[in-house]
Amino acid sequence: MAAMALASCPSSPIEMTRFLLCFALAFSPCLFLSESAGLCSTAATGIGSSPTPLSWRILAQSSSSSKTFMDGGKGSELREAFKVFDAGFFSEAKVLKVAEEAVEFNLPIAESNRKSVALENGGLQNPSCLVFNSVWGSSHGGGAVEKNAVVKRFKYPSLSGVKRPENDEDVAFMEILELGELLRTKQVTSHEITTIFLHRLKRYNGALESVITITEDLAYEQAKKADELLAKGDYLGPLHGIPYGLKDIIAVPGYKTTWGSTSFKNQILDMEATVYQRLRAAGAVLVAKLVSGSLAYDDIWFGGRTRNPWNIEEFSTGSSAGPASSTSAGMVPFAIGSETAGSITYPAARCGVTAFRPTFGTVARTGVMSISESLDKLGPFCRSARDCSIVLDAIRGKDSNDISSRDVPLHDPFSVDITKLTVGYLDDAEMEVVDVLKSKGVKMVPYKLNYTVDSVQGILNFTMDVDMLAHFDKWQRDGLDDTYEAQDQWPTELRRARVIPAVDYLQAQRARGKLIREVKEGFTVDAFIGNVTDWEKVCLGNLVGLPVMVVPTGFKNITDPPPAGTRRRSTVTTGIYAPPDGDHIALALAMVYQLVTDHHKQRPPIDNLGPDDIIPDPAKHIIPPRILRL
Repeated sequence: MAAMALASCPSSPIEMTRFLLCFALAFSPCLFLSESAGLCSTAATGIGSSPTPLSWRILAQSSSSSKTFMDGGKGSELREAFKVFDAGFFSEAKVLKVAEEAVEFNLPIAESNRKSVALENGGLQNPSCLVFNSVWGSSHGGGAVEKNAVVKRFKYPSLSGVKRPENDEDVAFMEILELGELLRTKQVTSHEITTIFLHRLKRYNGALESVITITEDLAYEQAKKADELLAKGDYLGPLHGIPYGLKDIIAVPGYKTTWGSTSFKNQILDMEATVYQRLRAAGAVLVAKLVSGSLAYDDIWFGGRTRNPWNIEEFSTGSSAGPASSTSAGMVPFAIGSETAGSITYPAARCGVTAFRPTFGTVARTGVMSISESLDKLGPFCRSARDCSIVLDAIRGKDSNDISSRDVPLHDPFSVDITKLTVGYLDDAEMEVVDVLKSKGVKMVPYKLNYTVDSVQGILNFTMDVDMLAHFDKWQRDGLDDTYEAQDQWPTELRRARVIPAVDYLQAQRARGKLIREVKEGFTVDAFIGNVTDWEKVCLGNLVGLPVMVVPTGFKNITDPPPAGTRRRSTVTTGIYAPPDGDHIALALAMVYQLVTDHHKQRPPIDNLGPDDIIPDPAKHIIPPRILRL
C-alpha cells in the first residue's frame, strides 16, 4: 500500500506538500485507556503531533478550493496515500474534506500541546495522567493493594563465621550478605571493598565496554560515610557500604546521564532518581554509571558495544547491557537495570546473571529516562536470588512523582512455604529446575499459557514505539535520529510510529486488556517455569505486568571453538514467572533452586580463555531480532 501511495507522489513542492498531508492525519488525537482485566483507573485524551506549521499553511493556501484540487486529480492521490493508515475506504470528496478540516482543527491543538509538554526529551517531565495498573486481586500473587497499606520489610537470614578471603578476586564474587557480614564484623571497610571494585571496573572495562562513567570521587565519599556510621555502631542494613552500579538512564546529580546516546552524551541532569535516593539511604556506594544501549535499545551505545564476559566474542544483547556484563564479571556486586521489552531478561540470560524483573509499579521510575510509562520497570542484577530479594526490598515502594508506582504489600520471600505451592512448567522449561523444586516438595505440573489474542508482539510494538516517540518527539523533529548509533533500531521504529493512527493505538490497548483478562483467567498455578528470552513470552510478560526471575541453570559449549579448546561458554537460563504482586513466589522458588545448585556461583573466564584462543575483533554480530508473529 505504501508503494502504491509513493508511486503516485507528485513532483512539484506544493503538490508534494498536498500529498504529504495524508501522513499528518495519522497524528490525530490519541487515547490510552488503562484497561487491564477491568481495572481501568484513568482515561483521558492527549494529542499527538503534526508536520511543520509551514507545510500546513502552504497546503491551506494552495488548496483553497476543493473543486480545483479535485480537478487536478489530487484527491485520488491522497486517497491512495490514506491506505497507509488502512483508511482507503474514504471517497475522494471525504479525503479532501478531512484535509481541509485537519488544517483548521487538528494542527492548532497539536502545536499547542507539543509546545506545552514535548519541548524536552526523555519523558522526565510532564508524565501522562493515564496509569496502567497490573493488580489482579486477592486470588493471585500478593493480593490487592489496600489503602494506606503498611509495607513490611523482609527478614533477611543472618550469616555467621564468614571470613575474608585471601585474594580480592574471591571478595569480588561474594554475595551481598557475605560482604555485609565482613563489614559488620569489621574484617574489611567499605573503603577497601570499594577500592577492589573500582580496580576491577578499570581493569575489565576496556575489554567489555560495559561502563560509561566511573563515579570514583562519589564512591569514596559514600564509602567514608558508611565506615564512619559503622564506627559509631550505626548499621543501616545488608546494603550498608556495598558498592553497586546504575544503568546510565538513571539520573545522579553532578554526573553525566547519557542515555547511551550520542545526542545526550554530555547531558547532566540536576535531579536524583528515586532508586538512587533509596539505595543511598540504605548505605550503598555508587561506583559506576553502567552502559545503557543508546536510548535503551539493545547493547550498542555511543562508545562501542558491550560484550558478554562468558563468551567475549559475543555481545551482551539488551539495553541493560552494562549492568548484566559488569555484574557477571565481578565488577560490581549488584546493579540496577531497566526493562520495557526484554532489557533485563535478554542480557541477564546472555551473561549468566541472576536478575529480577518485578511486577510493574513495584519500583518507582522518577528520574529515569522513559520509553513507555505503561511498560518501563527497574530491577536488580545480582549474584543470587537472595541478593535480588535484598535489593528489591531496598528500592520498592510508591513515590509521589511516579503515579504508576505502588506500595505493593509483598510477602517475605524468605518465609514462603514452597511445599504449599503448585508450579507449572512449560514445554521449554529447563527440567533441572523442575526436578530440583519437585524434590523440595513443590507440586510441579505441566502447564500451558492459553489466550486467544494473536497479536501480542504487535501490541507491544505499537505501545512501546508510540510511547517512545511521544517522549522523543523533539529529538526526531530536530533530525537527531540521523546520528543514532544503529540506524536499523530506534530511527526505523520511531519513523514508522509516526504513521500509527490514534485509533489503532487505542485498539492495541483494548487488545492488551483482553490479553490480560485471558492470562489472568488461565493462571491456574502459583507460578510457572519457562524460557525467559522467547520473544512472545517477553512481550506477553511485559504487557501483562508479570514478574520474572532469570535463573542461570548451566552452560554448554560454544559453536566453532578453537582447536585447542576454550573456557568460553554459552550460558543456559530459565525463567520463573509469577502473577502480578507474586514477586515473593518467584524469588522464593529461585532461592530454593540455588541452595541446591551452584550455576550462579561460577565465574566467567575473562583472564583465562584457553590456549591459542583468540578473541575476534569485531565480535560476532548477534542480535535477537524483534520478530512479529501475528
